[in-house]
Order: sequence, then C-alpha cells, then structure tokens
Amino acid sequence: MIFCGLMGSMVDIFLPVYQRYAFDHFVGLGTLDTLPYYIAAFVATVAFSAVANYIAMSSAFRTEVEINRDLRDSVFSHLQTLGFSYYNGNSVGYIHSRVMSDTSKIGSLVSWSLMDGVWHLTYLLGAVVVMLVVNARLALLVLTIAPLIVLMFSIFQGKLIRSNREVREMNSIITSDFNEGITGAKTVKTLVIEDKMQRTLQEHTVKIRKKALRVAHLRGLFSSTINIGSSIALAIVLWQGGYIAEDEVGTFSLFMSYAQGIIEPMRWIIDAVSDLITCQVNIERVDKILHTEPDVVDTPEVVAKYGTVFEPKTENFEPMIGDIEIKDVTFTYPDGHEPVLEHFSLKIPFGTNVAIVGETGAGKSTLVNLICRFYDVNEGAILIDGKDVRERSQNWLHSNVGYVLQTPHLFSGSVRENLLYGNPNATDEEINRALALVSADEVVNKLERGLDSDVGEGGDLLSTGEKQLISFARAILCDPKLLILDEATASVDTLTEAKIQSAIDQVIQGRTSIVIAHRLSTVKNADCILVVKNGKIVERGTHKELLDNNGYYRALYTRQYEDEKTKALLG
Repeated sequence: MIFCGLMGSMVDIFLPVYQRYAFDHFVGLGTLDTLPYYIAAFVATVAFSAVANYIAMSSAFRTEVEINRDLRDSVFSHLQTLGFSYYNGNSVGYIHSRVMSDTSKIGSLVSWSLMDGVWHLTYLLGAVVVMLVVNARLALLVLTIAPLIVLMFSIFQGKLIRSNREVREMNSIITSDFNEGITGAKTVKTLVIEDKMQRTLQEHTVKIRKKALRVAHLRGLFSSTINIGSSIALAIVLWQGGYIAEDEVGTFSLFMSYAQGIIEPMRWIIDAVSDLITCQVNIERVDKILHTEPDVVDTPEVVAKYGTVFEPKTENFEPMIGDIEIKDVTFTYPDGHEPVLEHFSLKIPFGTNVAIVGETGAGKSTLVNLICRFYDVNEGAILIDGKDVRERSQNWLHSNVGYVLQTPHLFSGSVRENLLYGNPNATDEEINRALALVSADEVVNKLERGLDSDVGEGGDLLSTGEKQLISFARAILCDPKLLILDEATASVDTLTEAKIQSAIDQVIQGRTSIVIAHRLSTVKNADCILVVKNGKIVERGTHKELLDNNGYYRALYTRQYEDEKTKALLG
C-alpha cells in the first residue's frame, strides 16, 4: 500500500513537468517533432499511475479490514482474561464502544489516512523540490506559509485533544444508555419509565451535541486559517509569476499547477492532524484496555507447564480429587477497605457437602470466589489436593468446576449448543441423562424442536426457571469434581425445587460440593454449614450443632420457618 501510494504520488509530481515541456517546446519553439514520443510517454505514465493507485486502494481496504479484525481479536481476548472487578467497574456500553467504535477509527487511520498521508506528503515534498530546482526565489516565497501552519497546529492541538476526549467519553455513556434500554426493555415497560429513559438519553445527546459542535468549530477555524494561507501562496505565484510569464510560460504554468496542487495536500494535512488528534483519544482508550492487568495471573512457570486458557496443555493437567483446605486466609476485595476474611481456616475433604448461608448481601459468594480463584487471597493459601491453587493454572481449576449461577445465563443458539459448552464431546445419551437428572427434560420436551430449539439472546425465549434447569444440566454434563450451586433453586417453583433438591442429593455423591443458599431448609443435610453475616463467617457446624448453639443461625432458621408456616396457612 505504501509503496504503490508512493509511486502514484511520484507520477502526479512529474505530470506538471510534462506540461512545462509542452508549453516550452511545442508552443514556445513551434515544433511537433517529439510529439509521438511525448504522447507515448504521457500515456504510459498515466497508465502506471492508474495501476499503482488501484493496488494502493485495494491494499488500503484490506489493511483496514485486517487491522479491525486483529485489534478486536486482541481486545476481546484480553477482556476474557480480566477478572470480575473490571466488569463490576465498567459498563457494557463503555466496553462495547472501545471494542467496536474505537478500533474502527484506528483501522481507518492506519489504512486510509496512512495511504493518503504517503500520497499527499510525497506530493508536497516533491513539488517543493521541483519548484526549488526550477526557481528557488519563487519557491521560497510560496513556502512562507509554512510557519503559519506550525503556529496554528501548536495553538489548536491541545484544545482539539481535550474536546475529542470529552466527546468519546460521552459517546460511551450514550452507548450504555442504548444497551440498558434494550436489555432492560421488560423492566422499562413494567415500571412505565419509557419517558425517563428517553429524557436521560436526550440529556446525554444534548451534551454530546454541544461538545461535538465545539470540536467542529475548532476544526473549522483551524482549516479556515490554513486555507487562507494556501490562498496567499497562490496569490504569490500569480503576483511574481507575471514577471516571468512573458519569457518562461512553461515555468509559470508549472508553478501555477504546483501552487494549486499543494493546496489539497495542505488541506489534507490539516484534516489529518485533526483526525490524528481525534484518533489519539481512541488509541488511548484501546491501549488502556490492553494494558489493564488481570486481578489473577498465572506465573510464567505455571503457564509453561499448563498453558493458557487459549492454548491449554491439557496433557499436563493432573486429575482433581477434590480435597480443599483454606489455610489461614485473609482477604479484602480490591475495591474494599476492610478484610472480609481474617486468618480463616477450613478443611473440606473430598465428597464433603458444604453449605454457605446468610441473609441477602451478607457476602456468601466470597469463599466460593476464592476457591474458584476468581480472586487471589491477600495472605494465606487455598490448597486443592494438597497443592496451592496458584501452582496450577486457572484453566486447570475451572475445567474441574461445575458452577450453577443464581442468575442463569444461556448463550445465543440452541439448547444442545448451550449444553455442549459444558462438555463438547457429550453424546445425546449423556445429554438426556443430565437433563433427566434435574427435570430439565420436561422443559426440552415442551419445546417445538427439542434440543435444537433456539433459546434466544441470553436465553430470553425461556423462563428464568427453565434457564436455571438447563444451566444446571450443563454444569452436571462436564462431570465436575467440584460442584458449586449458587442459589440454584432460587428461580424455580416449589415442585421443581423439590425435584432439583432430590437430584442434588444424587449429583453430589462422589464429588465435593459447595451450596450457597438463602433457604435454610435446603441445606439441613449438609456436612458443614458456614454462616455469613456482614461479609464474615460467624458460625460453622452441622444443622443440629448450629441450632443447639442458639446463635445467629438459629435466629435465621426460626424466622424462615415461621415465614414458611405463615405462608402455608394463608394458602
């Protein structure tokens, strides 16, 4: 692209020389003796220019597409390595704007702007060189506008950068507004807040309009000032060129062509500088994502042995047994100020069923987040099968974990495709067995196309309870050694809950399981119950031991029991 753009520009520089020769030789001398050679050379030059420009433009298209692809692949791949804290602190609209909009502008800059830059800068420099060779005095007069360009650039650069940064940030906010309006469409309608959502969007669009108009005014003032300078250059040629026109018509014609020809490159340079300043903000935003460090990182030694999540060395993965030991752990969330756990220790032998209970928002997921290594501990260690989890890869650990979330998520596609995320090699028999185990087969049987039925974006074509059952079957299908159920029955009816609870009793056999629960009636048979209050574990023991202690757990259980009995009496 660069080479062919350079060749095309060199041809354009040379064309006024043809024009000078024609005036001086054919007109000035009144002879056509070299006309056939002149025509042949001119046609060949134009043809060469056409081929070079065609290749340059085709290459620019390809460059733009491939740079967009590579940037988006890199950004999205890096996003997969970032922890929960990054997603908790950045909205979907903010991230989407960087992955799609910012990368697109960078791709355009590196392809079209680069190609245009090669052409215009080469033409400008080449024209200056030719003018200096032909008539140095007149060329220097034309170049008197160069200091004006430098001065204007220094004045406007900082203002344009700041204004464009503000516009890009507002654009992210508006993208976020669109995202919330679309993904939360049901909530918007049920709360009858369409007018509020519209007003919020309008307020933000008014702000971005004001900021964008400021950028447009700055760019317009910048461009207008330079255009005045370009016109001055042309006026100088007309003024001084008149004195040489009588004797050197060809030279006067050459300077007129160059004086008019350099106006477009100079205008382009101004626009390119503005675009570069604008794109500097896009580059900063993409660069910020690419240089955001994950909260949890495998050491180089671990990566060398186990590979990465994208290139795992599964042949080195040891089988997991399921013994877990939490050893003198102290942990504070990255955005927190007080420790959630302090010098906490707990042994969970293979096959143990541990329940974590507490009121909503008490911090029940903290222990699970550490065991799954979604966060690293500040002090102490978490051992699995006697080895610190940091001595094995995250991919090894997560490959042995089955996790059923409180808010189930399905990917766009069919039921079968979603189940195969749990085990890509699962047979139909294994799929049907997993579905039957959690009563999800009843959901699939009701669907028109069974396993091949589409679930919609995020599983929106199914109810929350149906999504929960399918996500439960997906977790079981990978045959995990460590099964984690995060309020797995919170989104299903009482009858289905009873079926799942019965299935849980079967599924947890032969594996270590951790159940996060709000309903205490579902964890009475757990081997160990951890009671969480205000983000800290305040009690531990079996159901009977905790009731006998007459502490916080007994108060929770009594309150829930009374509530359930009251509801039952009221029908």
